[in-house]
Amino acid sequence: MSEKTRLVGTVSRGIRCPIIRQGDDLAKIVADSVLEAAKSEGFSLNDRDVISVTESIVARSQGNYADIDDIAADVKSKFGSDTIGVIFPILSRNRFAICLKGIAKAARKIVLMLAYPSDEVGNELADWDKLDEAGINPYSDILTLERYREVFGVHPLPFTGVDYVEYYENLIKECGAEVEIIFANQATAILKYTDKVLACDIHTRARTKRLLKSAGAKIVLGLDDILTSPVNGSGYNENYGLLGSNKSTEERIKLFPRDCGPVVLEIQKRIKEATGKNVEVMVYGDGAFKDPKGKIWELADPVVSPAFTDGLIGTPNELKLKYLADNDFKDLSGDELKEAISASIRAKSGSLVGNMAAQGTTPRQLTDLIGSLCDLTSGSGDKGTPVVLVQGYFDNYTN
Repeated sequence: MSEKTRLVGTVSRGIRCPIIRQGDDLAKIVADSVLEAAKSEGFSLNDRDVISVTESIVARSQGNYADIDDIAADVKSKFGSDTIGVIFPILSRNRFAICLKGIAKAARKIVLMLAYPSDEVGNELADWDKLDEAGINPYSDILTLERYREVFGVHPLPFTGVDYVEYYENLIKECGAEVEIIFANQATAILKYTDKVLACDIHTRARTKRLLKSAGAKIVLGLDDILTSPVNGSGYNENYGLLGSNKSTEERIKLFPRDCGPVVLEIQKRIKEATGKNVEVMVYGDGAFKDPKGKIWELADPVVSPAFTDGLIGTPNELKLKYLADNDFKDLSGDELKEAISASIRAKSGSLVGNMAAQGTTPRQLTDLIGSLCDLTSGSGDKGTPVVLVQGYFDNYTN
């Protein structure tokens, strides 16, 4: 083996940064932190390395915050203050409960319609076995709160121990609104209760709103239509509204960052000036992966990456090594096999869609794949690494 042979492929490093505050020069802090980490740990930056920045510190540097009173004011201006149907929210104290406070403060009554047996991202409200035993068809049946309790009783989430049905019910009451809770998976079921509807689903929101409008709903908006512009000087997001927001305090949310393009370009520019290397840069939120134990799909943000440099556009274009080894070159071994596979990789050109040797590779957007890697690397707790440096991602077996 040549001493120049590389034995390490992709490397993902969490980069520690100072605590970011509103008004900080984020691009400078990120670039400096990556450069200092490289110097401290003894590694070099290369062309096509990826610097990923969590959306949280971008929004924080922008000061993109709003209070529940701002949410209430916007909801009241768009719906009035009578009965509002709030449908398909996810079960989350961090993601939705704080928004629900503002929504409830705007209304006289909330009809809360929850999807079952789980919400959009997989948080379970009901057990499939009990559902089947009771002869309930979740695709058509509408359950009252009384019927839900009769069949499923108290059903707390396994990781948090929170019974979200009770939690959301009490939260709405504490905000001064009446509440009625139903369980249904057909968006139009809410129209039996009110024709003013706030769709709170994330990735299915366009279809939900279309179905409700076609069925004659008077007012149909989504979370992405609330706080799309400032209210009383609040933060906002013109593209996603409340989607992607997180709890900041008991009365305040941090919104998904806006206008992130200049940030990624400035970081890329600073690294180029300091090292001469052409790196890629992206902002990332939730990774797009599912937990096999809890059945929870991580992606509660509207997108994995709201901004990225041009080199991250597209999907992987890779050959499956095990397919080549087991089929095209099944009679080869050792250096002869290595060289044959390397030659195939070097010879690949254009799109590999439909090529049998590419089957089983991951046909997802590069930003979704890299964002998932970065989300797992940085975590969501106290690691203190809101920046992730990924190296070697675009290498292959021949490098």
